[in-house]
Amino acid sequence: MKAHTLETQSTMTPQKALAFLKEGNERFVSNLKVNRNLLQQANDTRDGQFPFAAVVSCMDSRTSAELVFDQGLGDIFSIRIAGNIINPDIVGSLEYAGAAVGVKLLVVMGHSKCGAVKGACDHVELGNLTGLLDKIQPAVSAETETSDADARNSKNAIFVENVAKLNVKQGIQTILETSPTLRGLIESGKLGIVGGKHDLDTGVVEFYEDTLVA
Repeated sequence: MKAHTLETQSTMTPQKALAFLKEGNERFVSNLKVNRNLLQQANDTRDGQFPFAAVVSCMDSRTSAELVFDQGLGDIFSIRIAGNIINPDIVGSLEYAGAAVGVKLLVVMGHSKCGAVKGACDHVELGNLTGLLDKIQPAVSAETETSDADARNSKNAIFVENVAKLNVKQGIQTILETSPTLRGLIESGKLGIVGGKHDLDTGVVEFYEDTLVA
């Protein structure tokens, strides 16, 4: 499979980009990945790249966006940071992807059993990590299903997964609230945004349809 070109990127829509990612994840789960000549793709993209999506995901070694969506060189931007948090630098990177390069879809992807989310649930403090985990605290506070104070920690798997989902949704909200550039592209229909979660046990990426704006 060849790398994306300006022509293939220009014919892409947010809906089609999402379908591409869903199809790629189905291949990943079924262990039927596309046969790619990565060296050829590297050569094809040496003078320019035309990705169709940008994915913000966790740095966890098991949740590489290129792998779980079965994409090759030049296909997607991959922005990775612990806890898939959103900060001004991440938003700026997404603005570059959407406004300068022309991607059609932004994805904020959490994952199950996230260590950063667990750390936030336990209010861990450790050097500069403390400030990063603070960005997940709003999701911890927003989780209202767990009323027992003794169950609001990383030992409660349901609580952790609830916080992870809220963290993704609040990340999308942060992007929309802090970037007039991206909001304008989305409102014009040129760009879409969606959240989701990668399940480490099954490999399946569940997209949160209630977060989809496309």
